[in-house]
Amino acid sequence: MSNYETIPYKTYLDESEMPKFWYNVRADMKKKPAPLLNPATGKPMTAQELEGVFCKELVAQELDDETQLIPIPEEIRDFYKMYRPSPLVRAYCLEKQLGTPAHIYYKFEGNNTSGSHKLNSAIAQAYYAKHQGLKGVTTETGAGQWGTALSMACAYLGLDCIVFMVKVSYEQKPFRREVMRTYGARVTPSPSNTTEIGRKILADFPETDGSLGCAISEAVEYAVGHHRYKKKSLLVSSTGLNHLISFYKKVQVHFGQNNYFFPGLN
Repeated sequence: MSNYETIPYKTYLDESEMPKFWYNVRADMKKKPAPLLNPATGKPMTAQELEGVFCKELVAQELDDETQLIPIPEEIRDFYKMYRPSPLVRAYCLEKQLGTPAHIYYKFEGNNTSGSHKLNSAIAQAYYAKHQGLKGVTTETGAGQWGTALSMACAYLGLDCIVFMVKVSYEQKPFRREVMRTYGARVTPSPSNTTEIGRKILADFPETDGSLGCAISEAVEYAVGHHRYKKKSLLVSSTGLNHLISFYKKVQVHFGQNNYFFPGLN
């Protein structure tokens, strides 16, 4: 019997098998990651300092090196059911083209409006912002997938969403920009005249196409200057803060009487 008959192209979990925890990989790391440093003092940032930008619950998770499993709130799990479980796909054709004995798998994350896995993190961050009593969130986005994900999450939870989108992407990707606006987000090309840092960059470099660093700076400035807002920052899945990584590592898949941790399967 060939592998084609024994291993399906696509593997799905049932909704009842969806995990109820996020996996904090740092709890199992013998050598813990270096702490975030305060750029002004060069010392590890405290919870109080981080809470100037991020929600309290996110700060608690960011600084937690001990808790392995973090419960996923039921409201977030219900939201996930709109587009998860997503399939784990065996890449048979790619294996054949490469002539490799390796088994290659990938996750298909295009079955939600945001078009990526970023919605997993966006809904969690928006949820904690709402439960802290915030009016809305601010963020940066490059090509627009993260901005779309956060816009969708905020619309679901009734939060305002302020998006600073890199200027060149704002101009080149009108459809992505308008999807965010369809969900009620306020999308501003960055750099902009909305913030002090944006105005300074425009004065020094009037022809700039913008950058993700500039958009982040504007989002942070806006969040700090508007006490009912907090910044929700995510660059890409492999680059970000500790709690963002945890939101992508959903665990607890059951096989028989054993629990196996598969961060990407569900």
